[in-house]
Amino acid sequence: MKAKKAQLGTVFLIVFIDLIGFGIVIPILPLYAEEFGPSPIVFGLLMASFSAMQFIFAPILGRLSDRVGRRPVLLVSLVGSAVGYLIFGFAGSMVMLFASRIIDGISGGNISTAQAVIADITTPEERAKGMGMIGAAFGLGFILGPAFGGLLVQVAPWLPGVAAAAASMTAFVMVLVFLPETVDPEARATARRHPLNLKSLGDAVSHPMVWPCLVIVFLIIFAFSNFETTFAQFAVHA
Repeated sequence: MKAKKAQLGTVFLIVFIDLIGFGIVIPILPLYAEEFGPSPIVFGLLMASFSAMQFIFAPILGRLSDRVGRRPVLLVSLVGSAVGYLIFGFAGSMVMLFASRIIDGISGGNISTAQAVIADITTPEERAKGMGMIGAAFGLGFILGPAFGGLLVQVAPWLPGVAAAAASMTAFVMVLVFLPETVDPEARATARRHPLNLKSLGDAVSHPMVWPCLVIVFLIIFAFSNFETTFAQFAVHA
């Protein structure tokens, strides 16, 4: 029981620290991009590039974590996020900004993998509580991250990117030192014998208990993304 609580606490801190890094970048990304004079369409594509890559690669990383374990996927994705943040911090063109968001999106499977860790170490009765902890860590990271980003950019324009990378690497060290592998070798071997099946994925998405939840989440994230993309510009130019 104590070991399980320690693992839950570790996952909470990993997600919290990682989301602080993500939140640091969000409020200043539109203002960074504005310096390069993109058209509204190019700006929209920049903001969408992260989520587009995450949409494609999160299921792949999730399946990969079944086959090789949660720890390797978490470690690689956190390093990828750190690289993306560093490119963002020192970006000198729209191409570099696109590269930073694409790299971060490709490696953005850390949250879904952290959720898989929660599913691994909790019983069905405890799972809602465990997933709630992920949501709480997510929310706290988004509260503190943008505030830190706004403060750090006053010191130096590159500092938010470096601070976000440092947050990802802090989470990397926590995974490396404190988080044991939660998928046993037998389960990994079984997953390797069953490649990603798109039909099974389609069946899951079309399940009558699943697709309404997906629609609700889509609408919530759609509204949030519109706000997230335009608020910084509105606040500066209003």
